[in-house]
Amino acid sequence: MKKITFIGAGSTIFAKNILGDCMLSLALQDFEFALYDIDFKRLHESEMMLTQLKQNLKARVTITAYKERRPALDGASYVINAIQVGGYKPSTVIDFEIPKKYGLQQTIADTVGIGGVFRSLRTIPVLLEIAHEMEEVCPDAWLLNYSNPMATLTGAVLRYTKIKAVGLCHSVQVCTEHLLASLDLPTDHIEERIAGINHMAWLLEIKRNGEDLYPEIKRRAKEKQKQLHNDMVRFELMDKFGYYVTESSEHNAEYHPYFIKANEPELINQLNIPIDEYLRRCEKQITDWEKMRDDLVMNEQLTHERSREYGSRIIEAMETNTPFVFAGNVLNTEGLISNLPAKAVVEVPCVADRNGLKPCSMGELPEQLAALNRTNINTQLLTIEAAMTNKKSAVYQAAFLDPHTAAELSLEKIIALCDDLITAHGTWLPVYHA
Repeated sequence: MKKITFIGAGSTIFAKNILGDCMLSLALQDFEFALYDIDFKRLHESEMMLTQLKQNLKARVTITAYKERRPALDGASYVINAIQVGGYKPSTVIDFEIPKKYGLQQTIADTVGIGGVFRSLRTIPVLLEIAHEMEEVCPDAWLLNYSNPMATLTGAVLRYTKIKAVGLCHSVQVCTEHLLASLDLPTDHIEERIAGINHMAWLLEIKRNGEDLYPEIKRRAKEKQKQLHNDMVRFELMDKFGYYVTESSEHNAEYHPYFIKANEPELINQLNIPIDEYLRRCEKQITDWEKMRDDLVMNEQLTHERSREYGSRIIEAMETNTPFVFAGNVLNTEGLISNLPAKAVVEVPCVADRNGLKPCSMGELPEQLAALNRTNINTQLLTIEAAMTNKKSAVYQAAFLDPHTAAELSLEKIIALCDDLITAHGTWLPVYHA
């Protein structure tokens, strides 16, 4: 029996989306779904939910919850990673609250920025432990990484282990549709071309029935900017740099040095930037979980429609040899984007089939877009170096090069901020040396 292992299965809603999708694939019947999480209560809730879903969907899969990670991984063909090391409390709260003492505001803090750096530093060691266990008990398995920070985690696994891995996000498959819908433009018969890095990939071409839609998109976007809406940062970037970016305005507000500024606080309101958005989102999810748990775990009529997540379709393609094209995060070693560094993780179209995964070469990005990507890649590469060497100097340098942090704080204040974060996170981080 083949096995799909889900690490971080206590993420009940996400487990339903990914593994519910797998249950709806004829090619993935008779698989074992191996569930693992360090939170045994949430693990049990996910097991109950998936067992009910299996019954209602009349799926033939086997669902097994494991309280130890190694047996869950043993013999797996596919491993799905959805961990959050340190959780909302204490770690995410720390990533927001300590920078605030230095006047540094954030929106999401999970990709780059000072929050993204420290989320990486907590998570890379754990993900490498998982990958090294995979080398021993399921060396031929594919690792599908859904955890953020996507580029640093996927890059660390691909550069420092033998495991086959790809990073998967949610933004590319909805980017164009949401953009067009927000501007009251038709969404059918669309051709698009997207490439860049995770959360900062670029809509390089967009056509409908062969006609370039960018002139009309930009015209309507300029009009829409005259009133407050939820996508103002992305429209501002498109206006100034020429192209639309895949991930949300709330994310991109903190990836660049232009938007969250202590000396121009009016920009927060002018561009409708949701400071502390991730904290509010997490608190709402925690508050809502009791009702959501009843709807998911205790619902005897629970059902599922296949989501737009890539995971089940990639596995299905590899099992059936029916090609599936998706946006994947992979190393740029083959020069997939020729004007980005070879060590960078890039987000490009990929094809999955029985031979594995083949990323597509995208050539050069427009130079201004590559330059914006490089500003985030600089911090990503130094964060990986810090995680692999445990050098405190590399931690500092990753933070020095982060666009938002560097725009707000001096070198000495960045060092003090990093030291405070290291102390506050305590044993969630390794011991760093000079």
